[in-house]
Amino acid sequence: MYRWILVGLVALGAQAQAPPKGPGRGHFGPGPDGPRFLGAEAGMPGRVVKNAPYSAEMITETMQTLADGNRIHQTITAHVYRDSEGRTRTEQPLNGLGALAPNGNFPTVVFIHDPVAGANYALNPKNKTATKSAWMARGRGRANGAGPGRGPGASGNGKTESLARQTIEGLPAEGTRTTVTIPAGQVGNEQPIQTVTERWYSPDLEIVLLVKQSDPRMGETVTHLANVSRAEPPRALFEVPADYKLAEAGQGRGR
Repeated sequence: MYRWILVGLVALGAQAQAPPKGPGRGHFGPGPDGPRFLGAEAGMPGRVVKNAPYSAEMITETMQTLADGNRIHQTITAHVYRDSEGRTRTEQPLNGLGALAPNGNFPTVVFIHDPVAGANYALNPKNKTATKSAWMARGRGRANGAGPGRGPGASGNGKTESLARQTIEGLPAEGTRTTVTIPAGQVGNEQPIQTVTERWYSPDLEIVLLVKQSDPRMGETVTHLANVSRAEPPRALFEVPADYKLAEAGQGRGR
């Protein structure tokens, strides 16, 4: 029953994998101006990073305080992998993609992006099905409008500052803090709204290690990598299992 959801998420999964080339250029986590994709580093679609293998958990925590003082706290954990050839794999709970399922029964979906074979795959481990789409490489540039000086709901009134280097998960990390002020009246707000996004980027692995977002409309979100290993992941993780039923993206569109 989740096959058609997977087909629709293939493109989103492809966009979420290639890391940006520099601190502050990636964005992941929920936001009011885009789809919720939690658990995989964002960046330029189709960009391949070779000779920098790793595996890690990507943990996203959101905290929202309601007007009556009630609080909503959610934690979503995904697993991410990349091999030396630039292949990537993301194991993501479906609710982390903003999808709904009956009775809160969220399956895990798997995205495999293989620039060597020129293909992307969306796997449903529960039903042992996979959907294949073509790999699309693109040039350099900013992804999804996310970059220095911009944030959720931004319209150019932003300021980005560099932060002192830190070590995160044993990796040197470069940090930026972007503060965006939405003027009064721009989105129906009586007073200015200020959002703050802090990003920590690893030049060694070319991935975003930590993002902290504070937005009074959405609450606070912290996404970080944990249990980072720089060992080469098993090759089988980047292949569709032999017992899966494979279909091409676009098949059965008349249904």
